[in-house]
Amino acid sequence: MQRLRLISDFNIEVLAGYLANAAGLEQARIDVAPFGQVFQSLAAARADSTTDETVVLWTRPEAIFDSYRKALYFQPVDHNDVFVELDRYADMVRTQAERAKYLLHPTWTLPSGYRGYGMLDYSRGLGVAHLLARMNLRLSERVGDLPNVFLLNAEPWLRQGGPRASIPKMWFASKVPFKNAVFQSAANDIAAALEGLQGRSRKLLIVDLDDTLWGGIVGETGWQGIQLGGHDHVGEAFVEFQRTLKALTARGVQLAIVSKNDQSVALEAIDRHPEMLLRRADFAGWRINWSDKAENIQALIEELRLGLESVVFIDDNPAERGRVREAFGGRVLVPEWPQDAAEFSTALLELRCFDTPALSAEDRARATMDAAERERRTASGSAASPDAWLETLQIEVTAENLSAVNLARAAQLFNKTNQMNLATRRLSENELKAWASAPNRRMWTFRVTDRFGDSGLTGILSVETKGDTARIADFVMSCRVMGCRVEEAMLHTAVEHARTQPGVKRVVAQFLPTERNRPCLEFWERSGFEPSADHLFRWEPLRAYPKPDFIKLTRPASDPSHAEEGKAQVLAGAQVDPGGSPVHAKR
Repeated sequence: MQRLRLISDFNIEVLAGYLANAAGLEQARIDVAPFGQVFQSLAAARADSTTDETVVLWTRPEAIFDSYRKALYFQPVDHNDVFVELDRYADMVRTQAERAKYLLHPTWTLPSGYRGYGMLDYSRGLGVAHLLARMNLRLSERVGDLPNVFLLNAEPWLRQGGPRASIPKMWFASKVPFKNAVFQSAANDIAAALEGLQGRSRKLLIVDLDDTLWGGIVGETGWQGIQLGGHDHVGEAFVEFQRTLKALTARGVQLAIVSKNDQSVALEAIDRHPEMLLRRADFAGWRINWSDKAENIQALIEELRLGLESVVFIDDNPAERGRVREAFGGRVLVPEWPQDAAEFSTALLELRCFDTPALSAEDRARATMDAAERERRTASGSAASPDAWLETLQIEVTAENLSAVNLARAAQLFNKTNQMNLATRRLSENELKAWASAPNRRMWTFRVTDRFGDSGLTGILSVETKGDTARIADFVMSCRVMGCRVEEAMLHTAVEHARTQPGVKRVVAQFLPTERNRPCLEFWERSGFEPSADHLFRWEPLRAYPKPDFIKLTRPASDPSHAEEGKAQVLAGAQVDPGGSPVHAKR
């Protein structure tokens, strides 16, 4: 159960009510600190404070900084005095963050209707708007190095409240500074942030083609006759929508197509129309035929190895939207969609389902990786056997110790991966770093490349040693490299590490089942580890665990298991299989 604690200088009960009814927070425990006691709440070490609590700290700068309040009322103030107060506040925020799982802090805003010095309000050293902008940046700089602290932009919330986002009578009567619409918007953004922090953001956006990606029916007019770009406001709207879709790929969102159309005609439009911003390389996959769209969506996500909860489907046809909603029981997000193409980009930008706590190089290169994956799938169809195909890939796996360099991407993969995940633990960056820092624990990340391209950081493995047992605590791998036998290279790393640990007699892994990690269990059942009825898998480190001979594995030079691998094999009397699968593996 999620725990939220709301701290504010105003009456924040309205926000608590909206959060209690927000998607994903229906079962959350929400505590509200006494309003007006911000510094007392931050300074007090609560007896029941736990690291599984998310703190929402929403303050008004005029209520907590004396010097800023003077500036707000046009009194002469040295702005450096404001920053001195702010720095003390930031130190308290940092202390609070150490006691919380996450801390969300809305940015500071000017009072509704406030014009300050008018045309001078952005003047350096005088203007209040300029000062407040610097204050928000200063706070971001002071706490920005903390991976569990996130500043949420509150300006859009006030815009939801209209020209006057507050009702003065509400403030004087109950110390509620904003209209309900502001709190509703804030609750939606906070809920979206929490979904992203728990790895539940949407990863795949599937679009229709006719009257969605372009105007008109391409099967009737050909690609020359569709509305797209040109001196036409409707065509320009479709180009802008494509531009907005393409921008999402820079955030790591994959694009795909499901359309009732003739595939050759549709792909010709994508390839040849001069105003198309999205080309084949921008799509992770497609199903373009005359079959039921729900069936096509199911087949497509199985091909891409994603879950239904990862998918958003956009279609201009309300009947098709209804069909997909009913087919998947709401697990696929199907937003209502405007009829006017001029509203498409705005409707897409208003979706709150793509929030993630980090953005990695792998995310930005997702489209390139998707194109490489399609090439792999095409090439695999001509191979004599799956293993024969894998041997042609020239797979290289690089194991790296968990470090500041890869921590953010590791935490992202750790928290969003469901299918190939042994224990499905969810840990923040701070928690991941703290867990791995214990002397009896090791954590590696794995990067994978092949002749088609770089798949990036796609695996995480951790081992905890206690007494005569080395326990594989985490075994996480992206679906992008499932089936390439990278899993065996990871287990080889775990066993070789165990073989260097004095007194270790067994390597164990406890599989914890969830709704979505069945593929992980299937791997462990054929891994060669000895299974038991309670999903505990064992390996005796007297035997080396072989990796596929076609995979080149590089481990850190500082890794003791790398330096002493040969020594461990001699001491254990191990006969290393020159390649192939473990003797007990089921193929």
